[in-house]
Amino acid sequence: MGWVHIVIVGCGRVGSGLGIELVEQGHSVAIIDRNPKAFRRLPPDWTGQKIVGSGFDRDDLDLARAGSADSLAAVTSGDNSNILTARIARETYNIPNVVARIYDPRRAQIYLRLGIPTVATVSWTIDQVRRGLFPSSLSTDWIDATGSMTLVERRLPDGWAGRKLSDLSVAGQFTLTAVTRSGVPRLDFQELVGQDGDILHFMAMERAMPALHLHLEGSPE
Repeated sequence: MGWVHIVIVGCGRVGSGLGIELVEQGHSVAIIDRNPKAFRRLPPDWTGQKIVGSGFDRDDLDLARAGSADSLAAVTSGDNSNILTARIARETYNIPNVVARIYDPRRAQIYLRLGIPTVATVSWTIDQVRRGLFPSSLSTDWIDATGSMTLVERRLPDGWAGRKLSDLSVAGQFTLTAVTRSGVPRLDFQELVGQDGDILHFMAMERAMPALHLHLEGSPE
């Protein structure tokens, strides 16, 4: 995962925590918030960009360099604001990785079907936002006591869309165990073909993690 530019809309607990963490990792970050006092959550030596404004105002998004952003997280306290921001980010600025915070889980299902990754409040964590911002990374959810086997999550790579999901497993190395589609986890994926937005859940041997990454990023046969 190399250096990227990320726009965060909302400097609350999640937005500020995410901004601090991403800057520490060496990324370029711009945070937009309507309330200038919100930026007090950031340390004095924080090197990111702070913009007082709105996530759906074109001028403010331009100041945040949304046109060159790799990812955007809409994490204000309002569902409507977050969804509007997410749609503008996807449809106007063509930002590839967009995540929207949603309080109403019924709305979350709707927007997942529109291709906008969302996380409902009940399961909202900084780690889950990060996963949406960096979909090509393998996120470790669990490691067994011996440290030799792990459960990992990854969004479906573009190259696997339209192909049988059962072909993602390699015997003795890693096995696809479940798929989350449109916010619904499924174990009956053997006859399914990949769709944009699918979340893949693998059990993998720790030694096979590099092979899993190459398998997902390579061109399927």
